[in-house]
Amino acid sequence: MAISYSVIGSGMQGTAGGYYLARFGNASKVIMADIKLEQAQRAAAHINKLLGKEIAFAQKVDASSPSDLHKLMSSVQAVFSATSYEFNLALTQAAIDAGVHLVDLGGNTDVVWSQLKLHELALTKKISIVPDCGLAPGLGNTLAALGISELDQCDDAQVRCGGLAQKPRGPLDYKLVFSIKGLTNEYFGKANILRDGKITTVNTFDELETLDFDAPVGRCEAFVTLGGTSTAPWTFQGKVKNYEYKTVRYPGHYTKMKCMLDLGLLDTTPVNVNGQMVAPRDVFHAVVPAKIDFPEDKDLVVLRATCKGTKGGKQTTITYDLMDFQDDKTGFTAMERTTSFPAALVLIHCAQNRAKPGVVPLETAIDNASYLKELVESGIAIKRRVF
Repeated sequence: MAISYSVIGSGMQGTAGGYYLARFGNASKVIMADIKLEQAQRAAAHINKLLGKEIAFAQKVDASSPSDLHKLMSSVQAVFSATSYEFNLALTQAAIDAGVHLVDLGGNTDVVWSQLKLHELALTKKISIVPDCGLAPGLGNTLAALGISELDQCDDAQVRCGGLAQKPRGPLDYKLVFSIKGLTNEYFGKANILRDGKITTVNTFDELETLDFDAPVGRCEAFVTLGGTSTAPWTFQGKVKNYEYKTVRYPGHYTKMKCMLDLGLLDTTPVNVNGQMVAPRDVFHAVVPAKIDFPEDKDLVVLRATCKGTKGGKQTTITYDLMDFQDDKTGFTAMERTTSFPAALVLIHCAQNRAKPGVVPLETAIDNASYLKELVESGIAIKRRVF
């Protein structure tokens, strides 16, 4: 049976998600919604051009308007939220009211906990709502959950992920692949992990390590950042001893960012500058993006989930490795592909009644093995290794 979808937020991630739904989701239509109608129209036109048919349609929608959301959701069966996480709780309530499936790209674990409190209401409508379905949080936790399930006993689960330029260059050995505010928010705060069987809060931008990936990436560094674990530490408490997440960058990035941090250039407390109170981080947000945007440079994404434990009485390590590159044919970046495609596939599972009903954490929402098989078949290469 054909399924009608909508995407709320028709920017880069929303367009990629809408394309995936239209191509792989047995879609009858995909409504691309945005507060800016022109943006929605561009997204729909791009999808239709890529697929050679009129399947995507534009609609102006204000995600903060209950009436707009009701009108949109009443016309479809499943909704993809690619807008800011601050709207996701209201979108969850609207989806329950309309009786439609919903996934979102998440980004704030506190919002996810609020969404999960609506589980019983969603159950009454026999719908599935799955938060935090992007890349990290998102696919990384799905792969870790799969690795955990394949071991008789899992002691350690580690997720490492990074969006990188295909060819690094200064000044930060980094290419901006999403919001600069999102970047600094992830870097500086507190992260929740599972350590020695206990939920533990640790400092972000800490616990630096080195690791190696296949060519052409090679050696990288990784450090603790905010939000990548989502609800997984609580889900796996009592089953796994340690569960943690770190962000991957090219060597040297950490030292440069730490220097700015130590100098106070990333502080959020305003200081007096010629009679004006200015937060140093606001200046950083205003000045830096243009210096590290590099719009002509192509990107890549690396993701590794490593699960260590025992299987059949033997010490066993299972790893899932993803390395994805910008796609010249569709124009989608690696970050768009690896964030929106996995989330869109979760929504397809929801729409096909293959996900658990209610508001459910991603790591337990679907059959992770069949999901991975379908994701790989749709063009996201992931290698499994056992040793």
